[in-house]
Parts: sequence; structure tokens; C-alpha cells
Amino acid sequence: MTTASLFIAVFLACAVEAVEATTIVLAAGTARDRRSTVQGLFCALIVLAVVVAALGPALTAVPLGALRVVVGTLLLIFGLQWLRKAILRASGHKALHDENALYEEQLAEARLAAATSRGVVRDWYAFTLSFKGVLLEGLEVAFIAVTFGSNQHDIPTAAIAAVAAVVVVAGAGLAVRAPLARVPENTMKFVVGVMLTGFGTFWAAEGAGGRWPGSDAALLILVPAIGLFALGLVAVLRRHPASPALSAAAPATKAS
Repeated sequence: MTTASLFIAVFLACAVEAVEATTIVLAAGTARDRRSTVQGLFCALIVLAVVVAALGPALTAVPLGALRVVVGTLLLIFGLQWLRKAILRASGHKALHDENALYEEQLAEARLAAATSRGVVRDWYAFTLSFKGVLLEGLEVAFIAVTFGSNQHDIPTAAIAAVAAVVVVAGAGLAVRAPLARVPENTMKFVVGVMLTGFGTFWAAEGAGGRWPGSDAALLILVPAIGLFALGLVAVLRRHPASPALSAAAPATKAS
């Protein structure tokens, strides 16, 4: 896996999580106290920095074979979950993820919540909403960056890609002061699901003692093959109409 492919893989995966975190922070800052929202954001970033600082060196000390089995298995779990949902959405069997709907839902909930202060935090609801949103999505960003970087023995590149994705997405969100609904998030999740599934399969097999023809070049066949298989499943599922309940349902609003 080259440095460029590592950067692209981590950037795309982290960008998806950054979009969802940005939507939550924008909703909290718009409906509630902005200073409390920013305090929650920075507290979450501090926690994430501690987690990454502790997790990165710990993973680099694990033998490469064992590390690839663990990392490959975890990536498969994440990748298959994302890919399954992406296939169902693309085939019409699951409502598309809608950042505008998610933003409006978060905004409505934030406006109805009572305002309470704790210590230096003027609005505890805004603080906790921002903190939890950034921390939960940030943990996935940290997991992706640390696992990819550790497996390739190139944590700096993975970290730079993750930070770049967060900065680009957050900067765009602050610039427009609105949810990034125009970002093709459903397509991105499909692509990232394919990539995580491919890398997870590759590393898990290598860690278990398997050898791929052409070494890392096998990814150039494995990842597109998984993508074509997923598109084939979409085509098959489209031939079967979605349930009436889904057709009548509102667009998906929860981050997933």
C-alpha cells in the first residue's frame, strides 16, 4: 500500500465521520450557547488526543502478524456494516441518510431542552451535545487513522490524512453555516465500505499466514472485485420492491 493510497483511504473514511460531527456541532451552536458548544468541542478533542497518544504506540509494539489479524478483523466488521447499509440504501431498501433532516432534528431537540449551567459552562446541554457528538465520531476517526497507520507503519501519514479530512469538512461547514447536505455522503459510505472490507480481508488473511499473489498489488484486484460484487447485489435487490413501510418512511435522520 503506497503512501498516497494510505492517505486517500484514511481521508475518505474520516471525512464521512467528520460530516456527521460537524452537523451536530452546527446544530448545537445555532440553537444554543456558542461558547458552551465550543467548550464541548475542545474538551472532546483533548480526550481524543489522549486516546490517540496512548493507542498509537501501544499498537506499534504488537507483532505485525497479530496486529494485521486484529486490525483486519475490526476493519471487516466496520466495512461490512457500512457496506450492508450502503447497499440497502442504493437499492431502495433503506432510507437515504439525510444531513438536512438530521440537522433539523438536532436543532429542534436542542431548542426544546432546558438551559442549565455548571461551573464555567453556561449551557450544559450545548456542551454535552457537542462533546458527545465530536467524541463518538472522533473515536471512529482515531480508530481508522491509528489502525491504518499502525498496520502500514506510517502513523504520521494516516494522522495527517485524518486531520486534513476533519479540517476540510469542518471548515466547509463553518463557511456555509449549514449542514453539508450536498456532500455525496451515501456514495462516500459505499466507497469507504468497499475499501474497509477490502483492506480488512487483505490484512486479516496476511496476518493469519496467507500470501496474496503480487503482495500489495492484490488490493488492485480485491477492492474493485468487492465493489463490483456490491453493485451486483444492488442490481439484484432493485428488482425486488422495498416494503411499503420503507416507502412511507421519512428520510433517515440518525447518523449511521
